[in-house]
Amino acid sequence: MLRFAALGSGSSGNSALVYTDDTCVLLDAGISAKQLRLRMVALGFEPERLDGILLTHEHGDHTRGLDVFCRKVEAPIYCSPLTLEVVSQSVTSAQSWRMIEGGTPFQIGDIRVESFTVMHDAVDPMGFVFEHRGSRLGFASDVGHVTGVMRAALKGVHALFVEANYCDTMLQNDTKRPWSLKQRVASRHGHLSNAQAADLVLDVASSGTLERVLLGHLSEDCNCPEVAETAIRVALQRERIQEIGVLCAGREAPTGPFEVGGSQASASEGSEVKQAELPLFS
Repeated sequence: MLRFAALGSGSSGNSALVYTDDTCVLLDAGISAKQLRLRMVALGFEPERLDGILLTHEHGDHTRGLDVFCRKVEAPIYCSPLTLEVVSQSVTSAQSWRMIEGGTPFQIGDIRVESFTVMHDAVDPMGFVFEHRGSRLGFASDVGHVTGVMRAALKGVHALFVEANYCDTMLQNDTKRPWSLKQRVASRHGHLSNAQAADLVLDVASSGTLERVLLGHLSEDCNCPEVAETAIRVALQRERIQEIGVLCAGREAPTGPFEVGGSQASASEGSEVKQAELPLFS
């Protein structure tokens, strides 16, 4: 069974686990090495057993803990050549690097990974679809706008992690951010709003396979879980799409784990699967 858990997600730091009974992949390492370790252990997993570390892009909120973490963990790091060129300047403790290209599938243990390019102000940002025995998980974080390539890649997934970074109204009314930063966030190379995330969810849900949505990368000042979840649920209700679980990933503690493709999404929207209800990586 394919499973995933968010170790933490928000503008301050992002990381997640994707795993099966035999393989475990760390997706980004944007929180401290100490917290990465503590949160993995809380999920019943020893970091030294990682089969790979996969990077979406080079920004600090996705790589901040990587160098210290790799001093004790020897898992290979998977990323694009351009991302490597940037990250390797600060991550000097990595034992090995594996190059990947957008659009080219590859394998980590018994997990098949399909990569696709996304629009963000990084050198070569990527999204991913993870597959194991027919179960498919889509992962799209830091996405300036939704492209046709992205929509096609995510069709048919059973679970979707997607950023819902900001509420349009809250962003425009925010007094802490200068206008230039607001423009950057809302640009075609910035982040997805709640409305844009909802549009993508509807498109993915149209294939009939989607069971769960986990919203991530919420802005601390320009969004909140209640507003983000409501935007997605209202969009689904408008199209009479039911029984898709919707939940926001927390920033201070793990969210999940969740099974992918096991019809585990709760009919009561937004209910979180408790850790004790699912078998953990062993």
